[in-house]
Amino acid sequence: MQRINSLFQRVKRGSNPPEARNGAATKFGTFDGVFLPTLLTILGAVMYLRTGWVVGNAGLLGAWAIILLANLITFCTGLSISTVATNIRVGAGGSFSIISQSLGLEVGGSVNVPFYLAQSISVAFYIFAFSEGWLSVFPTHPELVVLLVIFSICCLVAFASVGLAARIRYPILLIVLFSLFSILLGVFPRFGDPGAVYTPQPIGSFESGNFWVIFAVFFPAVTGVLAGVNLSGTLATPRRSIPRGRWRPSWSAFSSIWAWPIGALWWPHRKS
Repeated sequence: MQRINSLFQRVKRGSNPPEARNGAATKFGTFDGVFLPTLLTILGAVMYLRTGWVVGNAGLLGAWAIILLANLITFCTGLSISTVATNIRVGAGGSFSIISQSLGLEVGGSVNVPFYLAQSISVAFYIFAFSEGWLSVFPTHPELVVLLVIFSICCLVAFASVGLAARIRYPILLIVLFSLFSILLGVFPRFGDPGAVYTPQPIGSFESGNFWVIFAVFFPAVTGVLAGVNLSGTLATPRRSIPRGRWRPSWSAFSSIWAWPIGALWWPHRKS
């Protein structure tokens, strides 16, 4: 109990870990510490693999309604985090530090223990999503081998250093931008091939489930607003970086996700 109280006092003071106090830890700014992690988390597997499925079931207007409602929820979450972060001394601990200082250790623990478990499970979720995309390109590769290789790479990067993980974000960002550009080009038919054009369906038939089932499947595509907040211990100025770096990737990702259903009209999928 005494150790728990001591931990709470450190969190309450917004203290940083020992390696951060002696200057050995890497300190990130707004772009590399908050913007990039948040943007890359939002532009994730669900957006790539399930947006066409959402449009195929909900239609164009239904997909836009789902996207708008999902982003409205994360908007309120981001607004709360940004407001609190500017009024307290944010140290190591991320969302646990912010919630514990605002509402107490009990509430902070009750919220962040499930959040920690969700983050751990999401690693497996993203690995399986990556293997699904990989096997669609290389169907002869064994799925188990692909999963083990990707999991091993993630473990090596995580155990190596925070700086290595931060450097890897830049090539990943280039890959994501290239993929978005290639999807945009895929909307247009090839030379000499008229392609297949689908008549836009404002409201879909919801064959795979009702509105809320489709919403529940798509909602993880807009989560990730706390990715940068969770790195508060590695930020040089968390009180300034968190609010600024939190909103810019959200608007960038929202613009991409909002335009995605228009392109998905050319390749809607009703089956999961």
